[in-house]
Amino acid sequence: MSRLNEQHCEACRVGAPRVTAEEAAELQRQIPEWQQIEVEGVAQLQRVYPFSDFVAALAFTNRVGELAEQQGHHPAILTEYGRVTVRWWTHKIKGLHRNDFIMAARTDAL
Repeated sequence: MSRLNEQHCEACRVGAPRVTAEEAAELQRQIPEWQQIEVEGVAQLQRVYPFSDFVAALAFTNRVGELAEQQGHHPAILTEYGRVTVRWWTHKIKGLHRNDFIMAARTDAL
């Protein structure tokens, strides 16, 4: 299990620090299947999870949704037949916070 998954997940506030490039590179090593992408100028973490069918993809989507509600931190989720794409970033700071890496690790643990 990732060390990130064991860390406390905290809600971010406006003005919370974004991770530096060096911090992001270190954290990324703990979630190697996630990609750092940019959407409309905002850094985000993204991973595509494959599934055998829509029912399995939807069940995973619901588990991610439950995790997000528990933590008060919500990703973008695209559920399709045979796959689910999850993107984490912190809306309030328009970029990546350490918390996004923690949530990615927790998503992997599902």
